[in-house]
Amino acid sequence: MLTLKMITEETDRVIRGLEKKHFKGAKESIAKVIELNDKRRSTQNQLDTNLAEVNSLSKTIGGLMKEGKKEEAEAAKKRVAEIKELSKGIQAEMDQAAEEMQNLLYTIPNVPYDEVPEGVAAEDNVVEKMGGMETELPKDALPHWELAKKYDLIDFDLGVKITGAGFPVYKGQGAQLQRALINFFLDEARKSGYMEIMPPTVVNAASGFGTGQLPDKEGQMYHCEVDDLYLIPTAEVPVTNIYRDVIIDEKQLPIKNCAYTQCFRREAGSYGKDVRGLNRLHEFSKVELVRIDKPEHSKQSHQEMLDHVEGLLQKLELPYRILRLCGGDMSFTAALCFDFEVYSEAQKRWLEVSSVSNFDNYQANRLKCRYRDENKKTQLCHTLNGSALALPRIVAALLENNQTPEGIRIPKALIPYTGFDMIK
Repeated sequence: MLTLKMITEETDRVIRGLEKKHFKGAKESIAKVIELNDKRRSTQNQLDTNLAEVNSLSKTIGGLMKEGKKEEAEAAKKRVAEIKELSKGIQAEMDQAAEEMQNLLYTIPNVPYDEVPEGVAAEDNVVEKMGGMETELPKDALPHWELAKKYDLIDFDLGVKITGAGFPVYKGQGAQLQRALINFFLDEARKSGYMEIMPPTVVNAASGFGTGQLPDKEGQMYHCEVDDLYLIPTAEVPVTNIYRDVIIDEKQLPIKNCAYTQCFRREAGSYGKDVRGLNRLHEFSKVELVRIDKPEHSKQSHQEMLDHVEGLLQKLELPYRILRLCGGDMSFTAALCFDFEVYSEAQKRWLEVSSVSNFDNYQANRLKCRYRDENKKTQLCHTLNGSALALPRIVAALLENNQTPEGIRIPKALIPYTGFDMIK
């Protein structure tokens, strides 16, 4: 959530940033926030004035009574009652203005950094870097959904029977590969100084609002209506919410957490060739990195996270590219975001496997996540997160890019985790 300080002191920059994100009605929304904030402040000032008058009159009433000035004392009492009644209406006005302002702020996205390129959609993203190993596949190379069937690794039809489309069943070496990747990603994160967290995969609405999934992504989340709980779309939600309403000592920063969870996304309206097999699922496994940091160090943290994810893809021997997302393709909460994609040789297309984002103080303002500096002053933290990594498309690329006439080769870094070097 944007801070009122930023909105009131840097109004033009905020509007330009929101327009870069193609947020409709940016000027009107910011003008309304300022109007409601002014009303909230003016009514608060009136309440303070009224309270001061009540306190002053209350102090005189006893003295007037002692002096026998009963009529003056009764008039003072009547005036106190009038002020208190008047203040009830003013308080209601202030509360309404504050509530309207808060609800409006929840609907306004984060302002992108200056280095975010202009653009409307994915085709406007900027390729920052390409790397990895080139692959040469047999002429009869198969997409991963055919390979999964051939080697009995993943049963998509069985998932439909048990639950529905988008909930695959991993079997045999397919399940072992999935577990191997999870352990590999977690071990690599621990080696890089991340503390592992095992959070709930169901959260309350406050957690969804804290990290910005609500109200923006409400339609994409699975909602348990009876208990008003949500299945998580990413471990970012429960892990970042650990620090909701927390004041952290500056010496503890940066905080580095990682977590493996199942993730759930409704992905309403997703159809066609781009969602075949593992390309887009309703339930999937992911290892997430979360950092809480000081403002002056968050860009360095962001770069360290980018380097970590790139290192994983290099160890998996996959061709990859890094994209700097344009304003129109960034998430609601991000100030700066880079996507990692791996190339699927069999499908002849790039598959997104990670987004690594810096949220500046946007999430922290929602969460009231602060740190106390050396001068004992509290300031908003910066929050960052990134997938390291999401498994479905990694599995798809590993199966497709490593297929040989003898079977599917396992990258060297994964063999200690799978216990086998070839799927046959």
